[in-house]
Amino acid sequence: MELIINIFSLVGSLALFLFGMKTMSEGLEKFAGDRLRSILAAMTKNRVMGVLTGILITALIQSSSATTVMVVSFVNAGLMTLSQSIGVIMGANIGTTITAWIISAVGFKVNIAAFAIPLLAIGMPLIFSKKGYRKNIGEFIFGFSFLFLGLSFLQETATAMNIGDMVAGMLAHVPQDSFFTILLFVFVGAAVTMIVQASAATMAITLMLFGMNIPGFGFEQAAALAMGQNIGTTITAFMASFTANTQARRAALAHMFFNVFGVVAFLIVFYPACNAVSWFVDCVMGGGNDLFKLSAFHTAFNIINTLLLIGFVKQIEILVCKILPMKEPVEDYRLKFISGGLLSTAELSIMEAQKEIVNFAERCQKMFGFVSELMQTKGEVEFNKLFSRIGKYESITDSMEMEIAGYLNKVSEGRLSDASKSQIQKMLRQISELESIGDSVYNLGRTLNRHRMHCQDEFTPEQIQHMQTMLHLVGSALIEMLKRIESPSTKNKITTSTNIEHEINNYRTQLKNQNLYDVNNGLYGYQLGVFYVDFISECERLGDYVMNVVQAGKRLNNDFEDKP
Repeated sequence: MELIINIFSLVGSLALFLFGMKTMSEGLEKFAGDRLRSILAAMTKNRVMGVLTGILITALIQSSSATTVMVVSFVNAGLMTLSQSIGVIMGANIGTTITAWIISAVGFKVNIAAFAIPLLAIGMPLIFSKKGYRKNIGEFIFGFSFLFLGLSFLQETATAMNIGDMVAGMLAHVPQDSFFTILLFVFVGAAVTMIVQASAATMAITLMLFGMNIPGFGFEQAAALAMGQNIGTTITAFMASFTANTQARRAALAHMFFNVFGVVAFLIVFYPACNAVSWFVDCVMGGGNDLFKLSAFHTAFNIINTLLLIGFVKQIEILVCKILPMKEPVEDYRLKFISGGLLSTAELSIMEAQKEIVNFAERCQKMFGFVSELMQTKGEVEFNKLFSRIGKYESITDSMEMEIAGYLNKVSEGRLSDASKSQIQKMLRQISELESIGDSVYNLGRTLNRHRMHCQDEFTPEQIQHMQTMLHLVGSALIEMLKRIESPSTKNKITTSTNIEHEINNYRTQLKNQNLYDVNNGLYGYQLGVFYVDFISECERLGDYVMNVVQAGKRLNNDFEDKP
């Protein structure tokens, strides 16, 4: 019974450590907010700056996996090139070593609970604050406390279970001086990190075991475990890229290649490298803490690997492009930037969704262009083919609304700032109205199809001119709408969109009155007038939906006044 309790305590301690890291990471992300997005999104082509950015972001959020998943997401969304992503990933590997240094410095030599518990008292009033930034700081403090409490409980449980003796017993049957043993530890480190999907957690366990002075588990074995963790950590981004586009999969593959190359290179000079690190810690740093040796090895591994490969970013890009060649263009029904299986951190996922909404709007605009072509198409086969294409696009808009909404709902389940929650509400409103635009465009095509099938009279030249003028007005409204979606700034006035909306409404009223006059005077039949007014009225409804999208981007209400 005691063994079962200890096992659950061990797993629970690890869970508390991981939860603390996740909470701390998300608190920092939300506190950084748009600044964090801007740092990654505005990457220059300078590979050195890319490495420094990767170090900075990973040092802030304390998770290289989170950074690499962000990078894969950004490549997937077209916000970062493959070459830029490789530099950031290199930096992320260096940034993640800070966690090991923190644990080495305070993790096992100090009673962590003595200051972690009081920290919770400091974070409590902050986490219940109505101010968003204070709440985010409170979450960071809570996460930091949970992380080190989990680490403390992990050490206590491991001691109670005599983990050191158990590991020593297992290692008694393994030859100590064999290079095969080093390879075995590399494999174990990779496998455990793949399962846990958190290199920081496996590094903490490695440091804990190393600090126990277990016979057969010295510095070299611990260093081999740390190298294996660098391979295992690539699985998170690789799994995230499965449902992404080819460029995102290439970024994940580059991450895996980078870390595997580093492990192979270090294995060639493994023993001299370990001796060099030991000398550096003992003679330069003054020794005193053996855990520093492992942290120094971890850091040296990633820095040297980066220095070796930073000059070959283009070659790495060429290699992964050859391994993963670009496939044929995907079908129209596929999303371009997001997919149901790809979710980076909640705050940064909003950028991907925004990019997809722009794609949604562009698709609606392209669909609307088919209506003008349909009006000018005379042949029955060509007409039916184009009308069928409009129907296909209408189905596409339905699917896009559901997929983007599902993605946003997944994002909303994360820990979001108030501004991001409000933004998701607006985006959900936008995609609903964009889907209505698709329905309205299909209704325009269906009106033309019904006129072709059930009415013997052709539209008069004056009617065609009026219909084309109305289409031109709605097209102008769509152009303005797309500008607003691409640059969703609440500071910009929407006067242009409002004026076009009023012009569409007035023109609709004018044409409906003119239609009654023309029918009464026998200029054309009543049935033709019905189809004509249906087309004009549908254009006006389409204009309303367009204005709703613009308004959703500005605020959540549905009035058409351009209030300051």
